[in-house]
Amino acid sequence: MEIENLPDHLVYSPQVIDFVTVAAETCLLLEHAGEQTHEDFVERSLRLLTMLYLKSTLIAIPERVFDDPTERFVTEEDYNEVKDSVAVLMGGKDSFLETFHPDMSLSDTPIAAFVSENMADIYQELKDFAFSYQLAEIDIMNDALADCLTAFAEHWGQKVLNTMRALHAVRYSDDFGLEYSDEEPVPAQKLNRNAFLGFLREDDDETVNPLL
Repeated sequence: MEIENLPDHLVYSPQVIDFVTVAAETCLLLEHAGEQTHEDFVERSLRLLTMLYLKSTLIAIPERVFDDPTERFVTEEDYNEVKDSVAVLMGGKDSFLETFHPDMSLSDTPIAAFVSENMADIYQELKDFAFSYQLAEIDIMNDALADCLTAFAEHWGQKVLNTMRALHAVRYSDDFGLEYSDEEPVPAQKLNRNAFLGFLREDDDETVNPLL
């Protein structure tokens, strides 16, 4: 089935397909963070988070179909694996000062935040959404989209912006790339909107979906 022949429903609209594609690419990057160089990870993360924020804001939150919340799939082990991989990769650049923490107005001292923790929080929301979306059941896909976008408005959208601010400071610092100059660069990958169809297919074997 071609993209043009998908059912006429919000979950198959061009805006949602673009969002799903960027979300899947973000999950892929974070799951393979340990294979990236520091420099490549920072640059890719900035590009993907920028697109992720934009694509999220272009979709209206749909009405939910079911009363029960959508299923959660990401385990504590999955979360910690992403967080630890990013923390190792970021090294001393992992922490930054938080300016939008709810307790900031009550604190006399700066509140530290971590790129790795924010990225793991973002990953958890996107991966749970992606798993539900792969079921290819329109009502479940609809509710997964609604829950993901609601969570974006409530918390993980702010985490995207905060992380971009921290990564921007790293990327455009005078010493960017110098500390990691001996690392081998990883070839850049392009977003493939047509890969959305492959993203929805379930493989009978346990081959990992190339988008996730």
